Amino acid sequence: MTTWSPEEVEERLTEAADVLKRLPTERVQGYFNLWPEVVHDFADLVGQTPEPMRRPPPPPAAISRMEETFGWVKFLAPEDARLVWTRAEGTPWKAICWRFGIARATADRRWRYGLAVICLRLNGRTVPMKRSQDFVIERASRQSRTNAQ
Repeated sequence: MTTWSPEEVEERLTEAADVLKRLPTERVQGYFNLWPEVVHDFADLVGQTPEPMRRPPPPPAAISRMEETFGWVKFLAPEDARLVWTRAEGTPWKAICWRFGIARATADRRWRYGLAVICLRLNGRTVPMKRSQDFVIERASRQSRTNAQ
């Protein structure tokens, strides 16, 4: 059994958000085109903007890790889960603060608390409900430091 640290949880959440962006878009079935594909000459292509390059689809192992990571967010309250996932997607703090209507320090504290709760639950620990968020954050980081030594 591996022990999780908040930094490892953050990396996995960030990877899951990246994999989700790289998945192919869902297409509606039933619509098709009978027209032949248009063949462009070089003269037609001059002056056109090229199609943006897409990253390749993620490998199956990354998709499996992403699906596993989705279950972790259920450990959190809905508001905290949205904040943690929004940050994992790479949204800047200013946009997060505006969206949730909270200060930057509060957003950071709730984000670190969410990572700590996920870390403690993955390591099989209970999350103390009658303690402060700072206590839970410190407990998770201290636990990961002692297990690393």
